Amino acid sequence: MSDIDDIKNKLSVEELIGEYVQLKPAGSNKKGLCPFHNEKTPSFMVNPERQSWHCFGCAKGGDIFTFVEEMEGMEFKEALRYLADKAGIQLSNNFRNEISSNEKNRIKEINTEATRFFHSFLLKMSGAKLALDYLHNRGLQDDTIEEWKIGYIPEQWDLLTQYLMKKGFGLEDLVGAGLTIKKDNANANSGQGFYDRFRGRVMFPIWNVHDEVVGFTGRILVEKANSGGKYVNTPQTLVYDKSRVIFGLNKAKKEIKTNDLAVIVEGQMDVIACHQAGMKNVVASSGTALTEEQIKLLKRYSQNINMSFDMDEAGQNAAKRGIGIAVAEGMNIKVIRIPDGKGKDPDECIKQNKNIWFESVESAQSVMEWYLEKVLRNKDIHDPKQKQKIVNDFLPEVALIPYAVERDHWLKELGNKIGVDLEILRDDLKTVQSRKPAHNASPDKIGITDGEKVKSADNLKEEHEIKIEKSRLEVLLDRMFALLIKFPNLLSNLPEDFAKYLSTAIYEAIYQGLKQEYNVDKLREVANFADKENPIDILQMKGEWEFANLSDKEIKEEMEKLFVLINTEWQKNRRKQLQLEIEQAEKIGDKNKIGILLKEFGEL
Repeated sequence: MSDIDDIKNKLSVEELIGEYVQLKPAGSNKKGLCPFHNEKTPSFMVNPERQSWHCFGCAKGGDIFTFVEEMEGMEFKEALRYLADKAGIQLSNNFRNEISSNEKNRIKEINTEATRFFHSFLLKMSGAKLALDYLHNRGLQDDTIEEWKIGYIPEQWDLLTQYLMKKGFGLEDLVGAGLTIKKDNANANSGQGFYDRFRGRVMFPIWNVHDEVVGFTGRILVEKANSGGKYVNTPQTLVYDKSRVIFGLNKAKKEIKTNDLAVIVEGQMDVIACHQAGMKNVVASSGTALTEEQIKLLKRYSQNINMSFDMDEAGQNAAKRGIGIAVAEGMNIKVIRIPDGKGKDPDECIKQNKNIWFESVESAQSVMEWYLEKVLRNKDIHDPKQKQKIVNDFLPEVALIPYAVERDHWLKELGNKIGVDLEILRDDLKTVQSRKPAHNASPDKIGITDGEKVKSADNLKEEHEIKIEKSRLEVLLDRMFALLIKFPNLLSNLPEDFAKYLSTAIYEAIYQGLKQEYNVDKLREVANFADKENPIDILQMKGEWEFANLSDKEIKEEMEKLFVLINTEWQKNRRKQLQLEIEQAEKIGDKNKIGILLKEFGEL
């Protein structure tokens, strides 16, 4: 058995995908909202028996490896290593050598070794006493320092670089990891001109959601004129992109899912203090505005976010950018307000009285209430110019909300506060929306067109669909074969010449397999033309998705309607083909062929 097969046998596709998507039963399969495109009605299916998945909205699908590659943006070697670790499987030498040759994996190994070095130095070396005292004075307990692998590196030129080189890592990889800086005149052969990025700093490892160290934040211990900023971070590397990483999410994700709430704070010490105090669903954006990638990452675990940020103008503006993205993604956002005099941030508040912080999180204010309160502050609602300023400031925030009922609610609230008719505000909102399209907006598609998924032969659900590169006839045949595989007794209802409608070798193979003997395993063998997904697996999941709740009568009606549509579409395509053939026959003067073609055209 290969390493890949061994991993697939150890890991359940249902459990793995369930870490990202909320799955619900759908016959023998599971279904949920696709994580790869926006949709309101679930079109994402998981087949536990076949260890496969497929989305009928965006046509993506595959196994656990393709899912991790798509979801995490990993190459196959990275996905292999990640899933092998998750399954507790030691990879064979060939795979280990291939993985070691991957630069991303080498950088992760360097970061892991650097974390050990920093942490060990803090705990074991006398030169780290000042750093350890600093952490204790900040209120951190030894267990917390151990859990978060906080470390220290002294003020030495290339201590870490020399250590890691002795461990067998190359200078170019150390530079690639962002731990070593290379001077313009550096000499790799002599090692001259290379020095540590972090010196004289308390070190905080930054993990990705999979518990892999991807970077560091270093906080200066003793500030000097030439020591640089108070905080220094790993620059962007192959494994670290600050817009895609959320500090503490690897430790908080289970609690976020359990509580159905993510608490977002600004600083890393705020996160660590919250976890130490017992609130473990807390993460940090690390001082930057939340990005779209970070919002989507959080959305895997909860739709609800309570945010704490500096209430000065700069802090509010930075937070507002991230809030706008989250609101447009349909997230429920609340603003945490620490009472005056009870600390400028969560860390300070917890030091004074952790119960006040817990209460502040519990009583967080709806972000739209906060916006409304903010735009009304110090305004004269009887002054028409100030009234218009209130409307101009508030409506762009309302326009971001993706739900019509919620948008209307806040228009009514605004109208009641400033005494403006609701219809006037609705008109103004339309103007705002026309100037700036809603985040990720896409018109719903209504009706069946070439290349679109057929939701029903009778009527279509209005929802965000993504075009699939298939003809209308192929889409209809997919639906027919999904129906036949789920209900093989319907095969006898098809006309004897049904094979003429089949447009590809895959459909022909499936049809002949169904006629000879209905056996899913045999069908999978004869139809295994695809590299990653077996079409039978896809059609089985499609059958569960589309037809699981239909009665016998509805199933029969559905088949009859489908056949009519297939026949109509085939005739349309055949007429186009005949027209081309007639034109060609006329060019060469083949009257006999023209007669045969015209006869067939007339019969259609």
